[in-house]
Amino acid sequence: MKKYIFAAIIIFSTAAVITTSVQSCSTLATTDLGLAVIKRVLLGGINKGANIYGNKEAFLQNNLVDKALPGELRNINSTLEKIAPSLVAKQREYIAEAAAYTVQISKPILENAVNSLNAQDVTRIIQGEKGTATLILKEKTQAQLIQAIAPRVEQELNKYGIVKTINTALSGSNLLGSLLGGNTNNVNAGGLSILASEQIVNGLFNIIEDHEKQNSATLLGPFGKK
Repeated sequence: MKKYIFAAIIIFSTAAVITTSVQSCSTLATTDLGLAVIKRVLLGGINKGANIYGNKEAFLQNNLVDKALPGELRNINSTLEKIAPSLVAKQREYIAEAAAYTVQISKPILENAVNSLNAQDVTRIIQGEKGTATLILKEKTQAQLIQAIAPRVEQELNKYGIVKTINTALSGSNLLGSLLGGNTNNVNAGGLSILASEQIVNGLFNIIEDHEKQNSATLLGPFGKK
């Protein structure tokens, strides 16, 4: 009788080990597959954004980029529309041209962040709402991207003299204090480049998020994403 009991214990113990191993392998496979799919989606969005940013007209006509316009810059443009409408168009063109130069800076940062995603990120993405993958990417890189591209954006805007032109147009209007806060009488070159950089970076995230949402049902369906 003792022999039968001992044999039963061995069988049940072995079965438990096998079951645990199978579940562990299954979880690992799901995580690895999920990570590969998520990377594919995000890298596709990054490439899509890079292509748009490399085309001036595509940048200017993209609604997702326009939605990323910071409130302060939107207020400045609204005021300029009443004083010098053509200046707003020029400013947008110059920012679009500056954006093209930032792709070679921002793309490697984004790709490195995608490649550094881990199992915890995968779990959060699979369990989260649509757009969570882009949100995590944004959390990891947004501040770094703005800091990285701002000097180049400022260099390009200064090359076109847009800051001086805006200040000339707004001089004597006493509107800058209310638009930008404080008692400033001039648009600061660094401030304008930061606002433009924020639009460029956040516009790129909008494009990536849109790409993620468009593809999540097809690519992440097996993981419960619809």
